[in-house]
Amino acid sequence: MEARAEILSISQFPVLSTTGDALAERLLGRLARGEQTVLFYANTNLVVKCRFLLDHVNDPGMLLVNDGIGLDIAAKLLHGKRFADNLNGTDFTPLLFARSARPLKVFMVGGKPEILARAVAHVQQRLGQQVVGSCDGYDGLRTAADIDRRIHASGADVVLVAMGNPIQERWILEHRTALEGGIWMGVGALFDFWAGDKPRAPRLMQRLRLEWLFRLSLEPRRLLRRYTWDILVFLRMCFKYR
Repeated sequence: MEARAEILSISQFPVLSTTGDALAERLLGRLARGEQTVLFYANTNLVVKCRFLLDHVNDPGMLLVNDGIGLDIAAKLLHGKRFADNLNGTDFTPLLFARSARPLKVFMVGGKPEILARAVAHVQQRLGQQVVGSCDGYDGLRTAADIDRRIHASGADVVLVAMGNPIQERWILEHRTALEGGIWMGVGALFDFWAGDKPRAPRLMQRLRLEWLFRLSLEPRRLLRRYTWDILVFLRMCFKYR
């Protein structure tokens, strides 16, 4: 599987083109060897808002994978091909858990306290994983001066950080030394989905790659700029750095 993986450059970001199954195999292999992996989902918003990641894309163990139709369009325009799969934290995280031969130890960071509590219950009861620690993204995080110690002491296999970009990406870069190994992922609104606070798009819209339109219809004031002006900025950056 690894032989078929390739890197497609999108606005200077080296984005891995691979399948969900191959990515899960790769991450679990690195985890078994005690190697740290930092996984970021490169959507159009990340490309626009997280240019600081360009200073770290060559760090050992850092991976960027494609998330959303915007990256596919850019890949087709720039490279004449689409990505091998559509990878996003909402779908890939349960796949990673399912591919593991044992329940993974998960530390969860971010979200409102009540949202986080329901997301933790979902991971344990529905996904069959072991949550070894959690910290909400509000008062919990502001008062958690010992968060690195807690993550280290938990022995987590996977650290999920749900703060939205660019905050979660900066936070992971700052705190990833809390574990020598483990898988770190910025997962955006995943806890909201797990908690039932936000609905996923209908499966037909997901298959048609229109989940962005469904989310825009639910939160137009928050997401309008992301799916209009920021898309234009993204395309301009893609061609500027082609």
